[in-house]
Amino acid sequence: MAAPVLRGCCPGRRWVLACIDHSSRHERRAPTGSRCSGKRGQSSVAPQHLTTAGKPRKGEHKWAAVVGLEIHAQISSNSKLFSGSQVHFVAPPNSLVSFFDASLPGTLPVLNRRCVEAAVMTGLALNCRINKKSLFDRKHYFYADLPAGYQITQQRLPIAVNGSLAYSVCVGTKRSQVINKTVRIKQIQLEQDSGKSLHDDLRSQTLIDLNRAGVGLLEVVLEPDMSCGEEAATAVRELQLILQALGTSQANMAEGQLRVDANISVHRPGEPLGVRTEVKNLNSARFLAKAIDYEIQRQIRELENGGEILNETRSFDYKLGFIPEPNLPPLLLYDLASLPAGADPQQVVNIDQIRERLPELPSVTREKLVQQYGMLPEQSLTLVNEVGLLEFFQNVIKETRAEPKKVTSWVLNTFLGFLKQHNLAVSESPVTPSALAELLDLLDRKAISSAAAKQVFKELWASEGKMPAQIISEKKLELMQDQETLEQLCQATLEEHPQVVMDVKKGNPRAINKLIGLVRKATLSRAEPAVIKEMLEKKLSS
Repeated sequence: MAAPVLRGCCPGRRWVLACIDHSSRHERRAPTGSRCSGKRGQSSVAPQHLTTAGKPRKGEHKWAAVVGLEIHAQISSNSKLFSGSQVHFVAPPNSLVSFFDASLPGTLPVLNRRCVEAAVMTGLALNCRINKKSLFDRKHYFYADLPAGYQITQQRLPIAVNGSLAYSVCVGTKRSQVINKTVRIKQIQLEQDSGKSLHDDLRSQTLIDLNRAGVGLLEVVLEPDMSCGEEAATAVRELQLILQALGTSQANMAEGQLRVDANISVHRPGEPLGVRTEVKNLNSARFLAKAIDYEIQRQIRELENGGEILNETRSFDYKLGFIPEPNLPPLLLYDLASLPAGADPQQVVNIDQIRERLPELPSVTREKLVQQYGMLPEQSLTLVNEVGLLEFFQNVIKETRAEPKKVTSWVLNTFLGFLKQHNLAVSESPVTPSALAELLDLLDRKAISSAAAKQVFKELWASEGKMPAQIISEKKLELMQDQETLEQLCQATLEEHPQVVMDVKKGNPRAINKLIGLVRKATLSRAEPAVIKEMLEKKLSS
């Protein structure tokens, strides 16, 4: 059978796509295990209370958790998966709806080439096997924001299978130990989004917005290889970074461009897996971790109290819920070896060409940071994972003569600490890379002390628009160059605190630090502690 016609779509700039409410139906699918009728929220079989873990034995308290994820990412494309309607997050309701989106009789789907290429690129980046032949299916259910009464998806033969996602988790009391983990990817499939239901409780009515209906989605199904909320959240964050690096999805969870369903179960080590429950429509990595950990603890409490876990996930049985999509023939992809002679490039997707266009992935960026700047793996993790922080760091590096390790320390400790303290994103920081670079240059050439540099940074944060040199001049924070004056301050401090001097001579190691602090206070932090210590020790020994 011939390949379906591909509709060209210039990637252009990545659009912000429609947000998702909790009524999205594409997320209803769960791993096969129980059946669901076409009626919304009703099971075709009576719910069963199941458990594979027996009552807890005396003295036995250990449990193992199993977590699998289904992740839905909106594809960055100017138009929808099967129609030419534009995709825009802030468009007025029902302003971006084609005849096909509204399921008017006689309309047919035309596959978006951009969405196919995005799926192939994502599959290659996630080490998947790309199926040269994939199929589309109809998943039938009936709800107001799905005009056709079915969703076009890929269930029997998806576009990519058998991949892996590597991610790193920081552990330890100081989060200084990095553990590398890998989760298997079962499949990646293309599917269309549903519309959006807007429930007006005041008027007791529901309004339908079909702007989102037909937007292209990538569903990434992760095998149950994780064991806690932190692992799941870290894996999702890594996938988010990969999608953003590829440009295949903006993956903004706050705007619903990346949503997660989590399947969770617990069991005792060595015993069969427990019955799973599903937590749906999570659009925040932090809440994903909390929801998973809460569900794990809930299941453990339930089982330890002699209860049973209800199998709450529902899915369409293949024979009852899916049929082949009659209007879309198999999607055929090619590589250089199988490309037909004289094939029209506009009608053929070449896997090898897409592989050549793959950008640098986050894991490679982290390795380069470690090798190029000598930073620790956990430092590279933070730089890449925090939105905008790597770009900020690189801009500072370009403009300063300070050592990379010093830049890393200031960006990750001082700068990031202020951001978190004020709950700001990197893009909202009042301190620019140029300002921090100038401050580090002044510190590097010993124009100011380390303590004064921190004071200048505080002023930079509070006085947007000012530069370090201006603040130093106004506050008179220059490093004290008059050695005679500094010696006089040291001598005066020794004379004013004879008891502390006596403690130093008795061998108290903390006493000298107190003297250094007193001198620094007298100099308004304009002298380096090492220089003060050297002068004090010299005077004490004489």
